[in-house]
Amino acid sequence: MTKVQKATNTPADKPADRLLVIACGMLAREILAVKEELGLDHLDLTCLPAEFHFYPDRIAPAMDKAISEAKARGYRDIFVGYADCGTGGMLDAVIEKHGVERMAGPHCFAFYQGMEAYRKVADDDMMSFYMTDFLCRQFDAFFMKPLGLDKHPELIADYFGNYEKLIYLAQTDDPELDKVAEDAAKLLGLTYERRPTGYGDLVGGLARAAGSVA
Repeated sequence: MTKVQKATNTPADKPADRLLVIACGMLAREILAVKEELGLDHLDLTCLPAEFHFYPDRIAPAMDKAISEAKARGYRDIFVGYADCGTGGMLDAVIEKHGVERMAGPHCFAFYQGMEAYRKVADDDMMSFYMTDFLCRQFDAFFMKPLGLDKHPELIADYFGNYEKLIYLAQTDDPELDKVAEDAAKLLGLTYERRPTGYGDLVGGLARAAGSVA
């Protein structure tokens, strides 16, 4: 069963007066940070499981259900906190069905960098393994244990042998996360690069969605 983090409203407001963002769990901390930074008090957040990062075929049906349930609760303004994220257009079909919008781009690694900047580096980054703040925090839970690398490090070559570089797209300046990314690059035998991106296009995307409701 899909677990969804439910949105909460302030007592004085009704769902019809608010914006609901239904997002990837990998973006929860960042969306809340942008909400606070921009003072988007009328924004509520609901997240689908972060593990869908590994199962993109689950995103569209789960989003379809989440949007339908949100509308039943009274939300009229809904924004999808996903890019395409490997759904091959399936998510866009759901978005069109419900008449909502999503973050532009193929994945969060693109919109964190900003779509214009990403287009310039996409070809050069083809053999690069991206990490974000979330993936640094969850490196063991998302990679080491599920892939069995904690017990069988010899599998690293099988999983990461085609990569040449690890690129850490840093949303914040956190020495502990920097160290995780650097250590991961060494463990995986990849050249290391750190790109400070901040929240990229996520800021503008949320601001535009919230502005249409305010």
